[in-house]
Amino acid sequence: MAISECCNIGVVCCEEGTSIPEIAHLMRKHHVGDVVVVRHEEDKRIPIGIITDRDIVVETIAEQVDMNLVTAGDIMSTPLITVHENESFAESLRLMRHHKIRRLPIVDERGILYGIVSAGDIAHLLAAELSMLTTTITEQPLAERQVRR
Repeated sequence: MAISECCNIGVVCCEEGTSIPEIAHLMRKHHVGDVVVVRHEEDKRIPIGIITDRDIVVETIAEQVDMNLVTAGDIMSTPLITVHENESFAESLRLMRHHKIRRLPIVDERGILYGIVSAGDIAHLLAAELSMLTTTITEQPLAERQVRR
């Protein structure tokens, strides 16, 4: 399965100059824990970094920094690890494990932001797949009994 089949395409984004309070507001408004920092080329969004709610806490609040003086460019995680939209689910998971990240932006062949997948998205998908497998395993003997009466 291509990772693009299970990602979120409604990615919340900001630019490098966006202030931390603005980013926190975006997170709250959209109920997300991350914002992808992008550079605009024409009308295309090129991802260059990512900021998580944890980044905000560790880099500003814990250090007692005036958040109005800090921008996305100051605390974003970069270089950004991304995966191509046609890459496999397994390869995407391998990248996340290798780089110890829980969120993985997805790009198309031109490097334009396509979507994002999180560890939570993957866990949810795997739980659904396991549930279907469990149903198949438990229902198979019943189906066989009906056929072999």
